[in-house]
Amino acid sequence: MAHHLHRAGFQTAVFTTNEYAGTDAALERDGVDLLRDTGVEVNSTSSRVLHEEYWSWREAYPGEPYWAHFQTTDVHTLDSVSPFAGLYVSPELRERYNEWDRLVEEAVEEFNWPGGTETAVLAEAGADPVAYAEAARGLYDETMAQQDYRLGRLVERLKATGEWEHTLLIVAADHGPFGIPHTWSDIDPMFRSVKTHVPLLVFWPGHIAGGQRFSQPVSMIDVLPTILDLVGLPMPEVMQGQSLAPLLLGEEGWEPRPVILDQFFGDDETGKLIGVIEVVDGRWGASLVIPYPDGQPESHRTVPLLLYDLWDDPHTQHSLHEERPDLVEKYTEFLEAQFEANQALAQRFTRSPDFAQFQALRSLGYIQ
Repeated sequence: MAHHLHRAGFQTAVFTTNEYAGTDAALERDGVDLLRDTGVEVNSTSSRVLHEEYWSWREAYPGEPYWAHFQTTDVHTLDSVSPFAGLYVSPELRERYNEWDRLVEEAVEEFNWPGGTETAVLAEAGADPVAYAEAARGLYDETMAQQDYRLGRLVERLKATGEWEHTLLIVAADHGPFGIPHTWSDIDPMFRSVKTHVPLLVFWPGHIAGGQRFSQPVSMIDVLPTILDLVGLPMPEVMQGQSLAPLLLGEEGWEPRPVILDQFFGDDETGKLIGVIEVVDGRWGASLVIPYPDGQPESHRTVPLLLYDLWDDPHTQHSLHEERPDLVEKYTEFLEAQFEANQALAQRFTRSPDFAQFQALRSLGYIQ
């Protein structure tokens, strides 16, 4: 986004407390005028810190047009802060949760996250898995309340400064709360995001009618073409997503597409990717494991592809891979082809420099 908007004459800035959205991923290399790659002591205050950085930037460089990206991490740790701490979880339950969570974390490290780890460990400790999950969800909601509050204050100040009427604001998330514990073994992180129905909010006073709600699933890769379309800029040469502008403006030209989700990690020894690639395609959801180099599926999976009926089973608790071999074959081929296409596209991009170099430059004061 910074590349395209900077080239069109926008001031560009990134404010992040997430290492994957800053120098660690080399996202500052092309078109970012200002990067604030900030670490904060308590994760749940990141939106406050980043919004303060943003207003300092606007006061120093008040010109327009501008584009700013916030990558907050308020909800990345279940460590809520005042006045939201205790909103949903009592101090007594929070103390018990912390002890239960310590036991689970130790088990995860020892057993490399096999299916059912949380349930087994909690049972051995005499803890209630349901109470554990509810406490985690409550703590998550407390950190979300902090972020919602800060977002509200940001909008209020934009209105007070007269900027709101010509501001396009998009509120998005790269996943739902898949850190919230579960008690079944064949569920996958990305589908835990699907079942939470992560919202994408778009505000543009005077251009996009308020109060609209769309139930069709869309993708984060749709955000860039949507922004470019709305502000009248040309589309990228290589583009996987589609503009949501016709949908938002009530015009023709938008059609629902399958939504791809993936989560991969690099194998330290081989450099190959290990993880899952998944699709939400209308009624059906499918999750395919990209196997370890020796050909064995990752983690607790009993089969490479899990298949879900998202209408009848919105919480994705029962895979239909045995009942619908036709769909297993269809989505296995589809996801394998998608993975190969993503790998080919990745060849257009170069690897980020060693993060240790950035650490050294920061310690010497060259990078803030």
